[in-house]
Amino acid sequence: MLSTLKEDIKVIFERDPAARSTIEILLCYPGLHAIWLHRFAHWLWKRNLKLFARLLSQFTRSLTGIEIHPGAVIGPGFFIDHGMGVVIGETAEIGANVTLYHGVTLGGVKMEKGKRHPTIGNNVVIGTGAKVLGNIEVGEGSRIGANAVVVKSVPANSVVVGVPGQIVVRSQPTPKVDLNHGQLPDTIGKSLASMMNHIDRLEKSLNKLTYEFKISNNGNGNGHKSEPEPHLIAEGVWDGEDFMI
Repeated sequence: MLSTLKEDIKVIFERDPAARSTIEILLCYPGLHAIWLHRFAHWLWKRNLKLFARLLSQFTRSLTGIEIHPGAVIGPGFFIDHGMGVVIGETAEIGANVTLYHGVTLGGVKMEKGKRHPTIGNNVVIGTGAKVLGNIEVGEGSRIGANAVVVKSVPANSVVVGVPGQIVVRSQPTPKVDLNHGQLPDTIGKSLASMMNHIDRLEKSLNKLTYEFKISNNGNGNGHKSEPEPHLIAEGVWDGEDFMI
């Protein structure tokens, strides 16, 4: 037990640069308090003392702002940063070295008994406000972006962004601890930019053909005006003074 408690403190030093001392962690980290109390609540739950387990989880919720059902299975190296608003459902399963930020929900989407909450693989990071819903799996080494809504299983070593979550497989091996949950691909923006560039090329080709057709029919092409080019993305910024979102 003592070695587990030491490991929990070590994990916080590794993943939170704001952590300065052991005493500060013991007194000021609600995520640590929540996981310690959850372990005891889960112990009660497994011994069929379910009411007492639920009462303890409710106390933990009031104390920390983190709601973890005592039936949830959580592996070693678990870290909840800040923690306020985190909700983890009854049948959720969390692997080793997983990091959650505040506002994360591991929720269910159906009324039937049985497995209805997510299974999170090892070394997964779930960003602020993300929602992972249903009996789905998030593969090992994946990163869920802030405010993403994940409703289908995610392969290992992937990045998920958007609503509903769009999955992008990583091009490089995943580091053991990857907390860069702000580095996310703009899948929709890049798709739109690609489509706009394609339309732009088609319109230029069409304008050229129209001009050549007028010339070939004894016209001089005067008065021909090019259509305005579509708005393109340059370095992540939408271009065009009349473009509005």
